[in-house]
Amino acid sequence: MVSPIVRMGCDDEMGPPWLVPMLRANYFVPCSIHGDSSKSECNLYCLDCMGPALCSYCLINHRDHRVIQIRRSSYHNVVRVSEIQKYIDISSIQTYIINSAKIVFLNERPQPRPGKGVTNTCEICCRSLLDSFRFCSLGCKLGGIKRGDLELSFTLKLKHNREGFLHGSESEEYSSSPTKIRKTHQFLRVHTTPPPMSMISSSNDAYGYGAAAEYKSWSSGDDGINSISPGTPPIYNHRNARRRKGIPHRAPF
Repeated sequence: MVSPIVRMGCDDEMGPPWLVPMLRANYFVPCSIHGDSSKSECNLYCLDCMGPALCSYCLINHRDHRVIQIRRSSYHNVVRVSEIQKYIDISSIQTYIINSAKIVFLNERPQPRPGKGVTNTCEICCRSLLDSFRFCSLGCKLGGIKRGDLELSFTLKLKHNREGFLHGSESEEYSSSPTKIRKTHQFLRVHTTPPPMSMISSSNDAYGYGAAAEYKSWSSGDDGINSISPGTPPIYNHRNARRRKGIPHRAPF
């Protein structure tokens, strides 16, 4: 049975409506519908339906829905950062690397006795953390938001595309007025005009490509701009060159 689709929307800073149901769902239990099939444990959650956990056989009824996979680590439920960060902001939550993948825990993990030398702990469950983090799980960050911390939010922040902005300013510079376009073409025409034939060195004939090849490199249009410098001359073969035989001289006695 498929629940009606509810599109993602944040209730202010408390997070999207599917966050709390996802944290409270029961995972890694036999599916109530496909319990007789193999590998029917519930380790998936549909963010659109916000119902109970799903198994792999239930996905046929959730096509085109946003479904994330829940995993297990040290008897606790985790989700990969690459999957969850597309929908909510997970800043201030400590992440871990398990099986070469970065993960984040779903719910709090109380630690009654922090280790010696610990300088930073989770603000909700007192789990030992690195100094740059405040919470150990999604549930703990939600608890911090419920306490009234205005600096915390699950809402994703939009990132400005600086590269697109630069390209936009360049296009405006060249398309803002016909005068600029005309001056640009005049500049390119002056700097791409081929030199007179008399200025081309005759020494290029020794390499076998001569003045005609030199003049050919100066062409009109875009090809001329990209090929201002002459090409690499071919390798000169001394053995095949014609030598002028001189007059033989006898060696002195």
